[in-house]
Amino acid sequence: MNLIVAVDENWGIGYLGKIQWNIKEDMTYFKNKTLNKTIIMGRKTLDSFKNGRPLKNRQNIVLTKDNEFKRDEVFIVHSVEQAIEKVSLMNPDEVYIIGGQSIYEAFLPYCEKAFVTKVHGIFKADKYFLNLDQSENWILVHESDRLLTQSGVHITFCEYKRKKDEEC
Repeated sequence: MNLIVAVDENWGIGYLGKIQWNIKEDMTYFKNKTLNKTIIMGRKTLDSFKNGRPLKNRQNIVLTKDNEFKRDEVFIVHSVEQAIEKVSLMNPDEVYIIGGQSIYEAFLPYCEKAFVTKVHGIFKADKYFLNLDQSENWILVHESDRLLTQSGVHITFCEYKRKKDEEC
């Protein structure tokens, strides 16, 4: 499985239930990576989308503790194990974890690749992602040139890969 996330320089990913920036280039990158793929998210992430609607042209899987939760056009699971079972017959390269913080933390051990948009700057955050640059389990395998976005912030697209046991 893969994960995809945008982080600031402190690896912040959100504040008060929202992403702290609106960067068209990052949204295009996210769309290109996840279109026609399976995405796994938490209920709060789903609720943060426009009108709480699932993302189009993707299989949306939502992990929630709420056994009463229902939403059209999503597959609902109540545990990491249920989600893993749901995607077990799929090509793992076609599955993306998209957040939020607790979902990333729960699924990180199952992911082989991480696609990280680094937003250069520090933003107010109350949700964070593990700093992969300081992790002994992950290695940076690709980093784009620094890009100045239409919104005036610089970003870098990075790809990390889980180290194999012999690389750790």
